[in-house]
Amino acid sequence: MDHILTLDSRQEAALQAVADKFIALHKGDVMKALKEMIVLNGHLQDKLDGRRPGNAR
Repeated sequence: MDHILTLDSRQEAALQAVADKFIALHKGDVMKALKEMIVLNGHLQDKLDGRRPGNAR
C-alpha cells in the first residue's frame, strides 16, 4: 500500500476542489472531515480485502 502518486497541476486542482467540497459538507470542520475520511477509507479497504466489518484483521 506504499504508492506515491505524482499529480499534474490539473489533477491537483481537481483534488483540491473535491477536498474543499468534502470539508464544506462538514461545515468547515477539517478534523471532523478527516476522521470521516479515515472511517470511509477503512470501510473501502475492508471491501477490497473481502472482509466484513467486525471481523478480526
